[in-house]
Amino acid sequence: MHPTLFGSCVAVLLFVSPAVHAQSATQDIKAKAERIIAPLVETRDSRLQPVATFDHQVTGVTVAPDGRIFVNFPRWTEDTPVSVAELMPDGSTKPYPDEEWNAWRNARMSEVSPNDHFVCVQSVVADGRGSLWVVDPAAPDAEKTVKGGPKVVEIDLKSNKVKRIFPMSAEVAGPASYLNDIRIAPDGRFAYLTDSGTPGGLVVLNIESGQAWRALSDDPSTQFDPSVTVMTDGQPLRRPDGRQPLFNADSLALSRDGNTLYWQALTGQTLYRIPTSSIQSAAAAAQARPEKVATTEPADGLWTGENDEIYLSSIATNAVKVINPADGNVRQVLTDSRLRWPDTFSQGPDGAIYVTASHIQDSPWFHMAWTDKNFALFKFMPGEGNSGSHREPSR
Repeated sequence: MHPTLFGSCVAVLLFVSPAVHAQSATQDIKAKAERIIAPLVETRDSRLQPVATFDHQVTGVTVAPDGRIFVNFPRWTEDTPVSVAELMPDGSTKPYPDEEWNAWRNARMSEVSPNDHFVCVQSVVADGRGSLWVVDPAAPDAEKTVKGGPKVVEIDLKSNKVKRIFPMSAEVAGPASYLNDIRIAPDGRFAYLTDSGTPGGLVVLNIESGQAWRALSDDPSTQFDPSVTVMTDGQPLRRPDGRQPLFNADSLALSRDGNTLYWQALTGQTLYRIPTSSIQSAAAAAQARPEKVATTEPADGLWTGENDEIYLSSIATNAVKVINPADGNVRQVLTDSRLRWPDTFSQGPDGAIYVTASHIQDSPWFHMAWTDKNFALFKFMPGEGNSGSHREPSR
């Protein structure tokens, strides 16, 4: 996911009236009470296996071909001590690629250069060609971008050294931008990103030249749908002052042959696609026309699985679903109460699907303080059992 600015993603509250504070405090007490009793009534699926838990909010995850796991922690509601980390076999995390790249702190922003440090990392993706790609929208607290900070960083997984930095110009990632997810073409020539900021859009990076441009910027396909309400825990998701989240283009998936790009706005219910050939130059991108694939629901993560079926994270039902892009059919794979805001997918070399639980609905964006901080990484094997057949109450 990947919020910013609430018409792009979520903004931090600057002023809330005393009455709203009182109402919010009451709601927070209720929310915390519900989370305390949740284990008595929540639903578990035995196929969903815990991999790791974290002290800080996690969004992105990726698994390299050799099984190494990497995660990232956005600098949203706290000045998190690490932005990108490798998950070690004992469950601990190690700053990656090193401590210096993770040395940025909001409190020291005047002392640390934003162009060669992680400012606020949103996602990490291993490309299967020996590199880890890090997307840094450089917008702490999901507010405006830090000048010179928006970038994509390529790290060599063999040497564990930064291979190349791709700075995003102000024309590509402006002050209200929030670069979100990324997919790398199988041939390594292009990278595709979503921008959840204002205006929402897609970003295309020519890896060989280092040039980047926007596609479908402010197009209806990359903007939030005002008729859609984001639901969690059976209720409309609302900020303390009553406003609902309005998230633009967020989740992203690429067909296995690299020829088709899929995306949708989080506050939306439409999955779109476009031939990648139609956006592989700035001139072509200006003429690009998206195609509707399926009617979906608010979702944060997409992932291309076997047979080019697309995994979708269901925020409203703590679930993982699958879309058949050939006919738009959607079916549920599993649901589990631990998947509070299923965020990002990745797939391991053994075929297991990994997914993070980022608990965005439990965050200070929607409450006076955190109501649930059980940030976690899970995995499951696709095709293992029938949907719902492993569902069982937790005890």
